[in-house]
Amino acid sequence: MKSVSEFSNSSVRFLFTDIDDTLTDHGHLGPGAYEALWRLHENGIAVIPVTGRPAGWCEMIARMWPVHGVVGENGGFYFRYHDKKMQRHFVFSEAEQAKNREKLRVIQGDVLKEVPGCAIASDQFCRLMDLAVDFCEDVDPLPEKSVDRIVEVFKIHGAQAKVSSIHVNGWFGSYDKLSMCREYAQRELGLDLNTANETFAFSGDSPNDEPMFEFFKNAFAVANIQKFLPRLKYKPAYVASKEGGDGFIEIANKLIASRT
Repeated sequence: MKSVSEFSNSSVRFLFTDIDDTLTDHGHLGPGAYEALWRLHENGIAVIPVTGRPAGWCEMIARMWPVHGVVGENGGFYFRYHDKKMQRHFVFSEAEQAKNREKLRVIQGDVLKEVPGCAIASDQFCRLMDLAVDFCEDVDPLPEKSVDRIVEVFKIHGAQAKVSSIHVNGWFGSYDKLSMCREYAQRELGLDLNTANETFAFSGDSPNDEPMFEFFKNAFAVANIQKFLPRLKYKPAYVASKEGGDGFIEIANKLIASRT
């Protein structure tokens, strides 16, 4: 891994970025990080957040933030607000989503029984594709073995499970953040991620970003990735010197400076 200061690529035009603990600090989006989104936009770098957060949040983000679109629930869909119309693209039909939610309700009961101290994420009511289990956002932080047990319960039921900085997200289906980014690039930008890799960058902070760290040549992480490095097979190419929103500002500044 290299320092962000060592990055040099003038061709980046698009930035996929995680939100929690990449843009935010302790659950808050600070003025500096939000301003950085605007500066990227104004300097010709389109931002597409890629998050584990729910459909309800993504509706607002796509409509109100200076972003090109947003990929939500770890790749279950993307939303794009364009020409005063909200475009929504899902991996599964509404009928398949409903079936999966019933199966996730069974997992919810098992997780709460098996892992004392965890809770269902407070934003679960506005999710469509996955189940989010809180292990440190609104509950006292759980030990690593408890987080691993949450993952294990999902997998026993045949579901996918990914660990973020605050939640374990589980879902049915083979999609992930990267697969939906591929669809977004193709459908909304007319680009193939394989052949256009140099024009994209990614910034993240946790294990559920690993497919993105592996794929993107211009893969960044904020400094709080350090605590997760032992869990990662594939690491980011560049790491900021600061955590959270301040680290994102550092990344944004370098991307903008590299364009000029």
